[in-house]
Amino acid sequence: MYRTLTKIATKVFTDAQIYKYGFNWSPMYRRSTGKVIEVSDDLLYVKIKIPLSIKNRNFVGSIFGGSLFSATDPIYMIQLIKILGDDYVVWDKDATIKYKRPAKETVYTEFIFTKNEIEDIKEQVSKNGEFNLVKTPNIVNNEGVIIAQLSKTVYIADKNFYKEKRKQKRNK
Repeated sequence: MYRTLTKIATKVFTDAQIYKYGFNWSPMYRRSTGKVIEVSDDLLYVKIKIPLSIKNRNFVGSIFGGSLFSATDPIYMIQLIKILGDDYVVWDKDATIKYKRPAKETVYTEFIFTKNEIEDIKEQVSKNGEFNLVKTPNIVNNEGVIIAQLSKTVYIADKNFYKEKRKQKRNK
């Protein structure tokens, strides 16, 4: 459903607008209580905020850890799907979160890729057929104090390599 809506929206909106508003209007993402607040035109930069609200306040008055985790979870994968295009398969493979202090106020996370990083990803996939990328953004408050540390592993593969790999697994 989301891919179909995105294809229709590309006739009127930029990729950055679709990314930002698509996330913010999506019932799946809205339940996380996160909000995409900034997306660069080339999609290499995404910033989200997670405000403390009645929807995510836990028993002790801070943001529920599950809200912090779910608001950050899909960003890199979808960011890379859009940046790399249809010749690649991109999946979230692993994720961890280490809580450092309670989130008792609005917090933020930035998801950043450089052009060199994207070229390195393409080079690694070209050489090996697949690549596991590890990114480690932080969730911070307005002053930059770290609230939680994330580690995300994203699997990226050449689409043909991936199809062949799956075919071989099925035939075993």
